[in-house]
Amino acid sequence: MLLALVPALEGVAATVALAVAAVVTKSLTPSAGVVAALFGSVIVIVGGFAFLALLVLFVVASVLATRYGFEEKKRKNVHEGTEGERGVSNVVAHILLPTALVLLAGLDPAALGRFPEIVLYTAALAFGAADTFASEFGVLAGNAVSILSGRPVAAGTNGGVSAVGEAWALVGALTTGVVAAALFSFTEVGLPRPGLLIVAAAAAGFLGCQVDSLLGETLENRGYLTKGSTNFFGMLSSILVATLVVASVGGGL
Repeated sequence: MLLALVPALEGVAATVALAVAAVVTKSLTPSAGVVAALFGSVIVIVGGFAFLALLVLFVVASVLATRYGFEEKKRKNVHEGTEGERGVSNVVAHILLPTALVLLAGLDPAALGRFPEIVLYTAALAFGAADTFASEFGVLAGNAVSILSGRPVAAGTNGGVSAVGEAWALVGALTTGVVAAALFSFTEVGLPRPGLLIVAAAAAGFLGCQVDSLLGETLENRGYLTKGSTNFFGMLSSILVATLVVASVGGGL
């Protein structure tokens, strides 16, 4: 009985240590670190180390993207936090749905199936990477246009997009899919169709990023949504896109 608990305890210990490191390096606020540790512990206990590893790699990539060109971002007043740290609302917006997917599959394995669970979880994080990369690298491009009207807008404006930002959104989504395929191919016995996992994650993450921009311009700018809720619905749209992709090719949802 005790031996069976060892992997779970190791996973929780690793999650807490990573959250503490994120707080110490000022990547997360202390309260955001607590939230990340709690949700991350659920993910590693129920889903396994591959799910946690993909989440951690997403966080690391997000931190690096946020810190890139930070002084210039501060001059333009488009920086995150005071030193690039992420708060509770940002963490919750990006971790709530992935955790819910893992819990749903863990409580009722027949509800999704292992492969669809992996695809949808990856799609959720692919959105997070696409959105973060598009924002953090796009604001440095110096030019942007409204996603609806095509009119020039200031970099960092909700609903503003640029060629650089869109390219980085695709890079973020695609890279997440590739890394997930590698991770789960290593940890899962005979992971079916890793190519489908990559395609679904890339498409879902990139399209979800566009939904996020649309919501930012139409609803967030009018005060109907916050930044966190815009991210939440953008991620939800990515999960829906991935669901359609998997279902359309008989992935078994």
